[in-house]
Amino acid sequence: MSEAIRPSSLDHVALWTDARKPLADFACDHLGMHVIEETDTFTLVGVDAKLGKLTLFDAEGPRERGSLERIALRVGDLDAALEGLPAEVADDGVASFDGPGGVPLALVERDGVDFDLDHVVLRMPDRDDALSALESMGFDRCDGGLAVADRGLRVVEAEVAEGDRPLLNHIALLVDSAGEVQRDAEQRGVEVDDVKDAPNTFAVFLRGPSGVRIEYVEHKPGFALV
Repeated sequence: MSEAIRPSSLDHVALWTDARKPLADFACDHLGMHVIEETDTFTLVGVDAKLGKLTLFDAEGPRERGSLERIALRVGDLDAALEGLPAEVADDGVASFDGPGGVPLALVERDGVDFDLDHVVLRMPDRDDALSALESMGFDRCDGGLAVADRGLRVVEAEVAEGDRPLLNHIALLVDSAGEVQRDAEQRGVEVDDVKDAPNTFAVFLRGPSGVRIEYVEHKPGFALV
């Protein structure tokens, strides 16, 4: 891993969805979240702006699961969190279910803030190569998978065609300086996929294995989302 890529958190998971409002309402009504920011094209939801979040971008549907296996949120009391959840829950080692727009979600019982982001599971054709590539992009090896601080990224081996309408937009890592990540990538000859300079954040996007986009996002001084 380059010294320039030292993320402190898995900041958010961004999705393309044709069900932006139903999905945001579901997250707010049943997953303890609130709308942190909303524009004409996206909605940002989470329990706190400085914890793990979901960004929902408008897109034509239906969307394809592609490389996204599951997004898991942590709760202190799983049974209580599942009460009244208006979705069919599968007991497959975690409490997994589909949200509006076919978004694959799960709840896991773990200490922390209820409904904070716990881990993401990706499907990729060569798991070992994918883990190595993602480790070089800023993730740490942890218990057979990857992590940034206390949030995880797991990879399961599967032959998956991403298709023209993927559900996953990107996975974002919080860094002190996205500009440093950009300079490091350019010096190493790594193509920068995109750069976004927003009022509260500065972000650089790189492509990971299977074309998965990894965002390196820097919170600007005075970062004011709530």
